[in-house]
Amino acid sequence: MDSRCSSSADSRLTGRGLGSINTPPYATRMESYEFGQKKCISDVRRTFCLFVTFDLLFITLLWIIELNVNGGIQQQLEKEVLEYDYRKSFFDIFVLAVFRFAFLILAYAVCKLRHWWAIAITTAVSCLFLIIKVILSKKRYQSIVDAVERAPLMHPGPLSDGQFYSPPESVADSDEELDDKHDPEKGLIQQLT
Repeated sequence: MDSRCSSSADSRLTGRGLGSINTPPYATRMESYEFGQKKCISDVRRTFCLFVTFDLLFITLLWIIELNVNGGIQQQLEKEVLEYDYRKSFFDIFVLAVFRFAFLILAYAVCKLRHWWAIAITTAVSCLFLIIKVILSKKRYQSIVDAVERAPLMHPGPLSDGQFYSPPESVADSDEELDDKHDPEKGLIQQLT
């Protein structure tokens, strides 16, 4: 049981009640809140609810980043939501995160469920959906790879004379000619004159 919840029960058992000389003022406020039949939520349950909330916020942030990277949030949002395609859109993963969040918060924070079946159901639904999405996306990816392998990778383009330059080789007999060989501009100027 939470330590704050047990403090009110201890004060009632000892007969000290509200406004005791030994209780600090903030404890009086906490006890009066607890007497209003508000049940405390345990630290483990609160941490789990925060984890579920973080999961939703993290998936939302990743989806927004993906929308922004692919060409602007508004255009991609219209494309992914209104023109939904399960192979390309990540909108369904966002909806899955909203489903997980709503179901788990409802089960563990609102209804204060003490059984693991809600987590099992959301985990099974999430895993099944993501496995199906990955398998379908992999088939689509494989068809794209097959199409690319059949197509030439580079199309020949026009070449200009100035695009490639390799200086003519010369036989070096002296040190001066060796310097000319290592300095292509000098050798080119001497050949032109």
